[in-house]
Amino acid sequence: MGVDLWDDATWRRVVDEAEVLVMTPQILLDNLRHSFFRLKDIALLIFDECHHAKGDSPYACILKEFYHPQLNSRPSDPLPRIFGMTASPIYSKSLHPASYSKQISELENLMSSKVYTVESESALSEYIAFATTRIVYYDGSITPSDSHNHIVCCLQRLQEKHLEVLEGSLYGSSLENAKQRISKLHRTFLYCTANLGVWLAAKAAEVQSTKEKLLSFWGDKVDKNVEGFIRKYSEEVYREVVTWLQYFCHIGEDFTADIQDGLLTSKVHCLVQSLLEYRHMQDLRCIVFVERVITSIVLESLLSSISQMSGWNVKYMAGDSSALHPQSRKKHTEIVDSFRSGKVHLIVATQVLEEGLDVPSCNLIIRFDPAATVCSFIQSRGRARMQNSDYVLLVRRGDAEALSKTEKFLASGQIMREESLRLASTMCQPLENTLCEEDHYCVESTGAIVTMNSSIPLIYFFCSKLPFDEYYRPLPRFTIDKALCSCTLHLPKSSPVQTVYTEGEVSVLKKAVCLKACRELHTVGALTDSLLPELGVPWEEEPDIVVEKYQHEQPDYYPEEFVDNWFSFSRLGIYYCYKISLEGYFKTTVSPTDILLVVKCDLGPDFVSSSFKLCGAQDYVNVAIKYAGIIHLNQEQVTMARRFQATILSLLINTDQSEGIDAMKYFHEMEVTMGIVYLLLPLVSGKVDWCSVKFSASQVYEASNKDTKHCHSCKEVDLLQTKDGPVCRCMLKKSIVCTPHNMELYAVTGFLELNATSQLHLRDGSAVTYITYFKTRYGLSLTHKNQPLLAASKLVEVRNFLHKRHYYENKKESCNSYAVELPPELCRVLMSPVSASTLCSFSIIPSAMYRIQCILLSAKLKVQLGPRMQQFVIPALKILEAITTKECQEEFS
Repeated sequence: MGVDLWDDATWRRVVDEAEVLVMTPQILLDNLRHSFFRLKDIALLIFDECHHAKGDSPYACILKEFYHPQLNSRPSDPLPRIFGMTASPIYSKSLHPASYSKQISELENLMSSKVYTVESESALSEYIAFATTRIVYYDGSITPSDSHNHIVCCLQRLQEKHLEVLEGSLYGSSLENAKQRISKLHRTFLYCTANLGVWLAAKAAEVQSTKEKLLSFWGDKVDKNVEGFIRKYSEEVYREVVTWLQYFCHIGEDFTADIQDGLLTSKVHCLVQSLLEYRHMQDLRCIVFVERVITSIVLESLLSSISQMSGWNVKYMAGDSSALHPQSRKKHTEIVDSFRSGKVHLIVATQVLEEGLDVPSCNLIIRFDPAATVCSFIQSRGRARMQNSDYVLLVRRGDAEALSKTEKFLASGQIMREESLRLASTMCQPLENTLCEEDHYCVESTGAIVTMNSSIPLIYFFCSKLPFDEYYRPLPRFTIDKALCSCTLHLPKSSPVQTVYTEGEVSVLKKAVCLKACRELHTVGALTDSLLPELGVPWEEEPDIVVEKYQHEQPDYYPEEFVDNWFSFSRLGIYYCYKISLEGYFKTTVSPTDILLVVKCDLGPDFVSSSFKLCGAQDYVNVAIKYAGIIHLNQEQVTMARRFQATILSLLINTDQSEGIDAMKYFHEMEVTMGIVYLLLPLVSGKVDWCSVKFSASQVYEASNKDTKHCHSCKEVDLLQTKDGPVCRCMLKKSIVCTPHNMELYAVTGFLELNATSQLHLRDGSAVTYITYFKTRYGLSLTHKNQPLLAASKLVEVRNFLHKRHYYENKKESCNSYAVELPPELCRVLMSPVSASTLCSFSIIPSAMYRIQCILLSAKLKVQLGPRMQQFVIPALKILEAITTKECQEEFS
């Protein structure tokens, strides 16, 4: 929706049009801070999951910064009524009953509301289904197996080995980063080995060795050396563990042996057995809650591979901020929707799924790892909404502490109810920590404020609106001197305020200096009266600067290597050649042939050997360019080659038949005016396909009906009647034809064992002869009934590979490659012979040539920037990326 960019007028319109607005607390907080609307505009505030109202959370900030200051200073002004909902007002790790009363009172005082509840759970059970709690014990006292001991020793050896390699290969921050990550991975593998088993430790190493590093939109810098070392470490751990595992049977065939061999722990076995108890249940909807992301990933792999669980679709869910295989919110939504519809039966999830999921058919919850807080315990239990559902807790046998904690969790609900009822008669106390004059800045004209808590995000938001590109992200920089209790904020050069200095308490220095910066930015007009970034930031040094209005009509620029006229170009004699190879994943089964680019001069060092990638909506192509030497061409060859490329490109680009033929006639003329001049020749086995160039370049469209056309190379001329008269069979086999009756262009690939009297099967299931079909549909009478039909397909259109992939999401590219059968007598040959591979190449070549032109212009820009730029080895493609604007909608813009 882009609500972050809505202005005051937009919000005012939304508020006026709607009676109920549903939004995240952060959006409400931002709107109140920018004074887009005020608390007096709200009659009722409903806080879902209100136990999050603590600390500096958005819920707490709404109440501290707006509700309580108004309540204390202007109690007569209208304030919204507050209605909070939560399954647990307690949100901490403390299980002491005395702390419950304190936390409930704090929540009541903050929300200026009282907790309303029932006396016992039985009162709710009449209306709400509660899961039956089961405690399942697993044996945790098994002596570590040989496999466990071997893998632990192996992990220790590999960690020492790779840390030693790092010492001699990396330095400074890269070394420290790599050492920390290997140590963290080492601890992860040890955790998996001890708590999950050797088999799942191997899965963890496999995940780490195969996962791809994701780059953000800003192009975050990634130390490729560090990534390489981390990947090598994970790969070697995976190889070592898998080598050890090859001596054991397939996992899950004998769980007792798996536990004895250390492949699985008894805890994992307990989970599997608990799930198998519900194998008889129809429409199972189960959530297994775990503590760590890696646990969710490897358990998904295990549960999906166990034969007894075949038929259950298992998925894992983890937070989008996780560094290990992060999942987007879109992915979360897809999984939850599949869970609701029954396509997914079991989800292994971290705490990300404890709140917000409403699946009435969820009938089983298993806590593989214990809950961290009372709230987590109650929230996860509440995911089971179906009647007769179960809440299974896995507890290690003999662990008195874990059992005691579980029992306190089970009793916590009743204790909270009792404490809430005991406090029902007490009044809410005034909130002490309200806004003070020194820790916020308010714009008098609008009432917009920025506080210590919001100052840092506002400075980062301001910087994000300054000019940027893929290689530079404007960010604030802080210099903190703890000895002097001072902080200097350095803003980007494009900001009208460059540096801000402040002194104060070390713990709040960054907040304080950002608050001061917000005040100064508003003073100079860089922040509006709503305390949002002003799009046109004024410069104090240049107050009289005049910005010219953007001109939509911009001049076109072309590389001088391509600029010439065809008359002089055809007389050069010697030409420079570059082979263009096209490879990739295509929607069609035809692979493109190589193309030879023929130009008047050397294109420079950037084209000795280079490559780039072009992406379509559902496919991509890698374009490789390599210098192929010089070639001698006479004027006749240049003329033929030019006519060939003009003909094939005119037909591919102009989907209208008449326009394509008119364009062919125009481009066959040899102009003397200046323009873009180069040749594109198809290659077959590394050599120019002069046969196709020669005959395809002949002016077929000018032939009369009485002419007999053949290729002059056939030993026996086999003529077929076409729209323009008899044509040799070989010329029809690989040709481009037009059909005047429907004004379409087709690529012919061969002949069919069918003729005009054969049956054509229609979409409605009926069948008619081709004679009847063309007579009924187009009013045409087929006279050459025994001629074989042509196997053809709609002519492929030129593809635009220069837009970002998301550009095509709502704009599907046409794919007209379906097969048709054509009577030769209805066809007019426009070009022959032309292979399907050549057509595929020339449908891609316009995008490739446009990119090549841009790279040539970028190389020229590099030269114009002078010697200082020449000292750096910067490919022209990188310069092109740097100067390509966002509006171009290219993949790297």
